Amino acid sequence: MAKLLLSLHVLASVLFIGPVAVAVSMFPPRAKAALAAGPDQVSAAASVRLLHRITQVYALLGIAVPVMGVGTAQVMGIIGQPWLIVSIVLTVLAAGSLLLFVLPAQQATVDALDAAPGSEEHTRAGGSLRLLPMTAGVFNLLWAVVVVLMVVRPGSTTGV
Repeated sequence: MAKLLLSLHVLASVLFIGPVAVAVSMFPPRAKAALAAGPDQVSAAASVRLLHRITQVYALLGIAVPVMGVGTAQVMGIIGQPWLIVSIVLTVLAAGSLLLFVLPAQQATVDALDAAPGSEEHTRAGGSLRLLPMTAGVFNLLWAVVVVLMVVRPGSTTGV
């Protein structure tokens, strides 16, 4: 049972967290280009909307990753291991950065694409867009650390 759960956990992390990480990273430069192009550039705005939608949908699907991870840890009897607790905390921080910073900034940018250049929404999106590359980087860095902890597993008894 542990091997099945671990396989599902790893598969879900690749299939669900990977697209979020890529979409979050691609969004800031595409959004900057779309806002600069103005309402005439429909394809630039469409790509920004698509990246935002990918972030939303795969973030929701990504909830399966920690759920299966906790289930796997319980079956394997490692739920109290310090490396796992750190991984859980980092996962919560990554989810928090996504929900509190990345998604609202993306939404403000998508809303600004429909607004007239120079409008309040357009100006506000430019401000939130300045911090978006940093928050996207923090989100991806947190996930990278979680992956490393999952592979290295300090104190592991596997001998690897």
